[in-house]
Amino acid sequence: MDFSPFSKRRTRLMEQMGRGIAVIPTAPEQVRNRDTQHPYRADSYFHYLTGFGEPEAVLILVAGVSHRSILFCRDKDPDREVWDGFRWGPDAAREAYGCDEAHSIKTLDGKLAELLADQPTLWFSLGQESGWDARIAAALNAVRAQERADKQAPAEIRDVRATLDGMRLVKDDNEIAIMRRAATISAAAHRRAMRATRPGRHEYEIEAELLHEFRIHGCQAPAYSSIVAGGANACILHYVMNNQPLKDGELLLIDAGGELDSYASDITRTFPVNGRFSGPQADVYSLVLDAQTAAIAAIKPEATFLDPHTAAVKVLAQGMLDLKLLHGSLDGVIESESYKRFYMHRTGHWLGLDVHDAGPYKSGEAWRQLLPGMILTVEPGCYIRAADDVPAAFHNIAVRIEDDALVTEPGSGSGSEIITHEAPKTIADIEALMSENRNG
Repeated sequence: MDFSPFSKRRTRLMEQMGRGIAVIPTAPEQVRNRDTQHPYRADSYFHYLTGFGEPEAVLILVAGVSHRSILFCRDKDPDREVWDGFRWGPDAAREAYGCDEAHSIKTLDGKLAELLADQPTLWFSLGQESGWDARIAAALNAVRAQERADKQAPAEIRDVRATLDGMRLVKDDNEIAIMRRAATISAAAHRRAMRATRPGRHEYEIEAELLHEFRIHGCQAPAYSSIVAGGANACILHYVMNNQPLKDGELLLIDAGGELDSYASDITRTFPVNGRFSGPQADVYSLVLDAQTAAIAAIKPEATFLDPHTAAVKVLAQGMLDLKLLHGSLDGVIESESYKRFYMHRTGHWLGLDVHDAGPYKSGEAWRQLLPGMILTVEPGCYIRAADDVPAAFHNIAVRIEDDALVTEPGSGSGSEIITHEAPKTIADIEALMSENRNG
């Protein structure tokens, strides 16, 4: 693995810090049940700067006339490696991960006060983890106790996440390559799910098909809990039980993506369990697809994050009027937000190391402008619960279509690249894929 992108990010962060010290710990291990832990995943901020995947690790960056990156990690331990697997140890980790120094994690508390002394600013994420808050407070107090020896504690504490969030919003070439690969794998998983779906199978069986495709192609895990929701279950936005049988004549909504090298993919497709859309299902599906098409067209450099949502809402609101789900005028439906009965979420979110990735959506009251290298999801939907004032033909029809869009350079074409395009989403393509499987 090429670790130079991580070194470049550390340098960029230290340049923005000016003079000061940053302390970025990784995530702790999490107990699942007695004598068993959840599979380990590094903290996203720590991973962004190091690529180091072991627990019990801390990165310290000292910015100034000459920058220093210091990694604290576990020692080599042949006995524990028999049980838990390979450990780099400080010496090998320093060389492999391109840090200036590396030390045993056991020495951190003894060195922390020394490193903090005479630094004007401490960059740290207060409030994220109480144990680390206490550890930093103890180190600061240790420095303050040396005031008679002319040692000064940092006078200012700033949230390092705020600066890193801005950096993480725009992906570098290494990140984009990983996310393209994650998107390709996840699109293949959705195709596999479509081929495997038929009446009588259970939601969890289709989830298993997704997990198989993620893992066999190298994804380390799902990027989030997969939603495999048949029929009315799809009206529950975060449905994750995935335990019900799939019924003839209903739709299946799948929101699932693989995580590759800590980067997420996020795709939603909705399709008929029996392979054929009914008339009302096709009407709602076509409406949502038209809304997504409008939203994608609005993604381009210097557009705002809100523009795709505004475009999608206009199409969805008009469609809800046309289908007699709502009544009145288009302007009235949008102004009153009555469309939110059937479409209650935003049209997208940032995507990266986290499925709902870091980075602000607004600066003050202004929506963030889109820049080349940003990646966001585009996911309009329409969720129609059964109700007396809803035409019966539309009861419990829920559709969401979601893709991942990379904002491209000006003049490169449409303004964005849909990196998840290999997952079928037109009615014709979905029905053809499902028909091909049944006839084969």
